[in-house]
Amino acid sequence: MYLIVGLGNPESDYANTRHNMGFKVINRLAEEYEISISRKKFNSEYEKAVIEGEKVILVKPQTFMNVSGEAVYEFVNFYKIELDKVMIIYDDMDIEPGKIRIRKSGSPGSHNGMKSVVHFLKDESFPRIRVGIGKPNEAEDRIQYVIGAIPEEEKTSLEEGVEKAKDAVIELLKNGIDAAMNAFN
Repeated sequence: MYLIVGLGNPESDYANTRHNMGFKVINRLAEEYEISISRKKFNSEYEKAVIEGEKVILVKPQTFMNVSGEAVYEFVNFYKIELDKVMIIYDDMDIEPGKIRIRKSGSPGSHNGMKSVVHFLKDESFPRIRVGIGKPNEAEDRIQYVIGAIPEEEKTSLEEGVEKAKDAVIELLKNGIDAAMNAFN
């Protein structure tokens, strides 16, 4: 079973922000496979499903980004999921909008949601898909950049990244992480 977690902030207030790329990917997967994410557990919205023959749990933690790891830890512990089957999807300022990067493991970098996940799991060896959001210009505040509304002129490139990340999840489920990395990195 795979745990596929999109990082973000509660959609009622943050749906159209750069920081919610992880949620957007989960929503796109749910839409494509006609999955209704309507269950609640461990301060998260989630649903169990089968995608490309693999059992999955799609998760959107509702704890706010900076404490996302708590929900991830609860799901991993409760369902006894091996870390190589935990996939975290999140935004990354070091990647251009419209691009993604897939890694088998690695440090959380400066991303507070990933820092929380690593802190709670006490490990960095789990797959992740980073969705590029680009960097703010020097005059922009970094926090406002990630949680502020997405300007109209950026929506298309950000949506391209979300679509690629959704396709990368599917590729990973079908053919493994190495195939996904070869296809999308």
